[in-house]
Amino acid sequence: MRKINQTYRDPVELIWLHAASRMGMQIVRSAEVNASWDGKSELTIGTSETLDPDDSLAQMILHEACHALCEGPQSLLKPDWGLESFNPAKKVREHACLRLQAAFADRYGLRSFFGSTTIFRRYYDRLPADPLADDGDPAVTIAREAWTRANSGPWAEPLDDALRRTSLVARVLDGVADPDSLWHLPKAQT
Repeated sequence: MRKINQTYRDPVELIWLHAASRMGMQIVRSAEVNASWDGKSELTIGTSETLDPDDSLAQMILHEACHALCEGPQSLLKPDWGLESFNPAKKVREHACLRLQAAFADRYGLRSFFGSTTIFRRYYDRLPADPLADDGDPAVTIAREAWTRANSGPWAEPLDDALRRTSLVARVLDGVADPDSLWHLPKAQT
């Protein structure tokens, strides 16, 4: 029998696991949650079997980082960033997170790749070309404040590096990804 010393890992997962580590997050996978922050250092993300087929670990890590940035530095010490996920009054916080997520993804033409999960996909898909432009949505103010924190804080470099590396993978796959693949990006994005 052959001795196996190495295992295959998805390159984009490795990129985002590295980014998460640089941001002080330990990633754990569990079928018990979609995503959950413990208020210390552990970010639990659902398994591929429990997430939507168009979700990825990369997208989930970016999304949760955007929640933390929208809620501010104090949120790192609160379970689930201090959010009440089923409180309809908090929908504006989710919208702000999605605007921030789109702004990050747009830097490297990856908006469709980093699309929102669950019931918020329709909102994400309808965001304007500039998701931080004032269009009357109260989420814009929150997202703009988070954008400032994101680009001047300790997570700026790890997030930008992960997005840049992900865009390199997207370029390599341009022209070879099947039409139903997340890697089959619109021409304007590659």
